[in-house]
Amino acid sequence: MDIKTKRKLNQLFLWIAVAVILIAVLAPFLWLVISSISHKVDLTSVPLRFFPKKPTFENYLKIFYGGRGVTDAASQFGQCTINSLIVAFFVTLISMVAGSLAAYGLTRLDFRGKGFIGTSIILPQILPPIALIIPLFLIINGFGLVDTRLSLILTYISFILPLVIRLMMGHFASIPSSIEEAARIDGCTRIGALMRIVLPLSAPGIAATSIFAFIIAWNEFFFALIFASTQSSKTLSVLVEEFSSKFGSDFISMSTAGVLASLPPVILALIFQKFIIQGLTAGSVKG
Repeated sequence: MDIKTKRKLNQLFLWIAVAVILIAVLAPFLWLVISSISHKVDLTSVPLRFFPKKPTFENYLKIFYGGRGVTDAASQFGQCTINSLIVAFFVTLISMVAGSLAAYGLTRLDFRGKGFIGTSIILPQILPPIALIIPLFLIINGFGLVDTRLSLILTYISFILPLVIRLMMGHFASIPSSIEEAARIDGCTRIGALMRIVLPLSAPGIAATSIFAFIIAWNEFFFALIFASTQSSKTLSVLVEEFSSKFGSDFISMSTAGVLASLPPVILALIFQKFIIQGLTAGSVKG
């Protein structure tokens, strides 16, 4: 077998592997979309119809405008969307501000215990959520914050902030310290160099990390299920599994809500995909 034929076979196997991975990733979401525009008879027919004969958007109209057969969960969709947006926004904002400052200090400053702090920061990511739920609930309940959006914000920050710090440390480490030192020689303070030099150069990393933090906060289910039980604080991730009626689970409405709930992260990823790629590659190499 000559080199040209071998190269073509390698490319063929590569494209086959990419196609298999792509199908595995997209198939569940495509089925979710198809289910959301189907009738119940389409999903229960034998043999199964992979696409409905008469697609309908009635399920989306019911969630937005109500109507006959709308469950209690559908009537809460708007408020739960607002709750998810508020929680995810403030978690991302606070985690990025605090995480960037902490990451900068751990990357650029020398102080006693720096190595230990940098290593121990990741410990909350190692512990399973089930091991933290009881102490967290006791703390939240002690402050009277159960069933509030603030309880979710504080809880999410506790495990998203360490991730933000570790990611931003990689991005800051990829920026040569000589650039910052030159700015300080020209009269910039350390904070001035951070604001004028380091953060602008880290913009792709900041954008990528912010999107990751937002998606984690948006999709989180376990803590939201425990700490948020009413419409005033319930998030979409909890609401989606509540689509049921006296006749059983409403899988079509559940699929419709799932599609709508997945749109914000998908839209953010599509808009900022360039920054995500730049951020990942920039943070993986030290300058």
